[in-house]
Amino acid sequence: MATLYVDRKNLELRASNGVLSFYEPAGRKGSVPISHLDRVVVYGNVKLSASVIATLTGAGVGILFLSGRHNKYIATCVGLPHNDVQRKLGQLDAFRNQATRIDWSRKLVVAKITAQSRLLRKTMNIRNDKRKHLFNGANQLVKIVDRINSNPDTVSLESLRGFEGSAARIYFSAYRTLFAQSLNFTERTRRPPKDPVNACLSLAYTILHFEAVIRCHTAGLDPLLGLYHEPSYGRESLATDIIEPLRPYIDEWVWNLFRNRVLTAKSFTKDGQAVLMSKSARYQFYDNYRPLSSSLSRLLRLQTQSIAKYFLANDTQISVYR
Repeated sequence: MATLYVDRKNLELRASNGVLSFYEPAGRKGSVPISHLDRVVVYGNVKLSASVIATLTGAGVGILFLSGRHNKYIATCVGLPHNDVQRKLGQLDAFRNQATRIDWSRKLVVAKITAQSRLLRKTMNIRNDKRKHLFNGANQLVKIVDRINSNPDTVSLESLRGFEGSAARIYFSAYRTLFAQSLNFTERTRRPPKDPVNACLSLAYTILHFEAVIRCHTAGLDPLLGLYHEPSYGRESLATDIIEPLRPYIDEWVWNLFRNRVLTAKSFTKDGQAVLMSKSARYQFYDNYRPLSSSLSRLLRLQTQSIAKYFLANDTQISVYR
């Protein structure tokens, strides 16, 4: 199963007889069997009718719509959910159980910070010139994990968010040193991203979040009701929960994009405070993201299936990416 990235102006998608076809004003440009698709990412000025959306979602293909210039999330379309309502009832019971929420959240935060520390240690062998900064950052992250695990009975959701925030500051202070100064990556910025690295991180995180929403939906879970992130209007908090430990995989991939000069500062343009990918840069981004996307999709599928089983049985400890 694959992801189809549709990023061509004035393109129209049509679906018939199990095939998704692409049309430009000059005529048909190609096609792909719908059975080969898991998800479609639509970028910019692309035309598709309600019947095409129905055909894709009916076949279990999720659709993510992004804006044309700023890669801004617009909408998600997914197919029919899993029909077992007991999973959602179990999810609600878990949300109402403070001990369960704290146990799950502690594992989630520990997994994320551990992955961040692991990435910094991994990069030390490649960036010897930044070794001291990376080493110190990794060690500080390990100390935060030790503090969380040393007194698990005293941990609260509020303290976990404090630990996560402290870890993020330490991590990005070290992570940013991996990039060339010409990229102007000094901190994590969003809405809009103000440098090429943040532009790539934001887009990759958006696609990963979309995948998590699909996997929650398929597993019969409510993506809006998380256990670590509090419910908030319009936010898929459970999807946000389960992608946290996977973010360092994205971070490493983005670093390699620039380290291997797949993308450079010249691949981007400025629009006010925002930094935007050129069209050729987006092609490179999507093409290189496919292998990682497949791996992360599998992890998310296994994780959501594990969570669903826990919500049904509620007799074992909830796990995080075992």
